[in-house]
Amino acid sequence: MTRREALLALLGLIGSACSGGGSSLAPTATAPPPTLAPTVPPTAPPPPVPTTTAAARTLAPTVAPTVTAAPSATPTAAQVLAGVDVLMREQRQLLRGRRVGLITNPTGRARGGGSTIDVLYGEPSWRLVALFSPEHGIRAEAAAGQSVDSAIDPRTGLPIYSLYGDTTRPTPAMLRDLDVLVYDIQDVGARVYTYTSTLLEAMRASAEHGVQIVVLDRPNPIGGVEVEGTVLDPRFTSFVGAAPIAMRYGMTIGELGRYFNVELHVGADLQVVPLQGWQRSMWFDETGLTWVNPSPNLRSVSAAGVYPGTVLFEGTSLSEGRGTDRPFEWIGAPGLNAAEWASRLNSPGLPGARFSAAPRTPDSSKHAGRLCQGVQIELADRSRVQPMALGVTMLALCPAPVEFNASSFDRLAGTDQVRLNLQLGRSASDIVASWQPDLERFTRTRAGYLLY
Repeated sequence: MTRREALLALLGLIGSACSGGGSSLAPTATAPPPTLAPTVPPTAPPPPVPTTTAAARTLAPTVAPTVTAAPSATPTAAQVLAGVDVLMREQRQLLRGRRVGLITNPTGRARGGGSTIDVLYGEPSWRLVALFSPEHGIRAEAAAGQSVDSAIDPRTGLPIYSLYGDTTRPTPAMLRDLDVLVYDIQDVGARVYTYTSTLLEAMRASAEHGVQIVVLDRPNPIGGVEVEGTVLDPRFTSFVGAAPIAMRYGMTIGELGRYFNVELHVGADLQVVPLQGWQRSMWFDETGLTWVNPSPNLRSVSAAGVYPGTVLFEGTSLSEGRGTDRPFEWIGAPGLNAAEWASRLNSPGLPGARFSAAPRTPDSSKHAGRLCQGVQIELADRSRVQPMALGVTMLALCPAPVEFNASSFDRLAGTDQVRLNLQLGRSASDIVASWQPDLERFTRTRAGYLLY
């Protein structure tokens, strides 16, 4: 038996135990040093970690995001427990007596509504000593692509180390006073969302410096059954595509960490605190958890459902809806024949989606202040939607010429073949068929890392 097969067999045994709702943890992988270099080189050491005392730990909430209860897709929503709730109920021994660093943002919340920062900071069994922020910042207020600065949290006095600025990987100085790094961020189920890249970089730093990493698992908001889209060609590796996985990968963030650890030879001391009560077919609004916008322009479960396809429009001359009330659910441009576009899109009967012409005037980003004609996407049957196929079909059937920013588009698509085939006038069905062999291989490999 090869070393990789042995690791997969061990993961399978652990996954079987975990699927029954128990407290199984991912194994520690032993593998060669990482083969991929960090996306951005580290910078100078961060500010020193201030000391805190137990008496200072009665706080107002550290992060107070605007949240909305997700609409129920079933008469009675399930009562899913996120990893942070399972940690506090059953697995406190993982952190007991240790100095903890936490990678999080406003999506890191316990079921009772408190932020993971407050939950961990208020627990006397361990000591939370540092916070780490991903893209959009610790409060998810920074715009897409905007650099995030390190800072001091005004509530706790803890340092906030940015992982989306001068460095994307925790530096030795950031990890110097830590025994364990904890990750608690809600992803959106799409490869291009940079929170998965932050996890991978944190795992690499943990492996390099001998710091354990604990992932508090969260549901995949668009379900864990469907796997769809291109698999990243390593030539197009970037921070919006850090690993050769499918655009819609159909895994929780904890499962993805397990995949990274073995398939990318990270070799981190990784533990996953699993969900309880989650089933792979569930979308976020079927979990009973509260929806918190994971970034300023992803504002609903329905937007997350089309995002793995409509995000491609970021690399084109058309607006992807930033600056409107329906980012990623409305696509348009000045002078576009939106009625014709909607008619073309509705004719082939794209599974699960309906399109209607709708004008909008973005107040920021592309075409800001200009009246745009575009199409609005509604999910009639979200279980049938294939978002990347939808995005490619929209591009192929657009009644106006589409200009591509080749570098940006190819990084998002994970390949140059989608753009090149669109420019050659090939049909959307042919383009979708072209990525199926790679997708099937990924799907088979992925199966060995599923926990649920």
